[in-house]
Amino acid sequence: MIKIYCDTSNLKQIKNCIKKYKIDGVTTNPSIMKNEGVKNYKSHCLKILKIIKNKPLSVEVFADNQTEIYNQAKKISGWSNNIYVKIPIINTKGTKLTKLISKLNQENIKLNITAVFSLAQIKSIKKALKNKKSPAIVSIFCGRIADSGIDPELIIIKAKKIFKKFKNVKILWASVRETFNYNQALRTNTDIITVPPQFIKKIKDKKISLENYSKITVKQFFLDGKKSKFKI
Repeated sequence: MIKIYCDTSNLKQIKNCIKKYKIDGVTTNPSIMKNEGVKNYKSHCLKILKIIKNKPLSVEVFADNQTEIYNQAKKISGWSNNIYVKIPIINTKGTKLTKLISKLNQENIKLNITAVFSLAQIKSIKKALKNKKSPAIVSIFCGRIADSGIDPELIIIKAKKIFKKFKNVKILWASVRETFNYNQALRTNTDIITVPPQFIKKIKDKKISLENYSKITVKQFFLDGKKSKFKI
């Protein structure tokens, strides 16, 4: 059964998703935190942890230098046993961070390897995760992959095969752009999908029929036309 994470740092949204939709975890990143107006990174993460209790929280480093990334990862992992430290597969210069990922994996740091796009990157992650007892997530940015004109489902399917013997590694469908991505994640047997709050409601609530959706759409066009007071 696929697990659904909420991709946000908004405390109110997280509370609602936990209470109403029974989500399985939360993911964040520096951009989400910045857009939410977060001032104290650690303090805000601790507030999220208090809400989600024993559920996993993915928290990303925001350094670019490998030494700084390592130091941040160690500190972040120390905040809670429920934290997965998000490490990008490369830094801003395009330098692979697989050696660093391997080092953290050997030190039993729970990892969420993020910003993963290609099969080459996925294969390099497999080589880096030598410690098969330490939990890890591989976040594949399916929405952005689709933006480039490539079918992300094929990459997910191949990623699942690559990590078939890794019981400690979960494949995550990231960069959700529409509700249909959930169906794609289901049919590719993805382990986790992280979803913005506005899509969780659509996924979890009862789906309306296409006929009713058509009616809602026409009604919206009619009301907007009426409000605009257009004349022909």
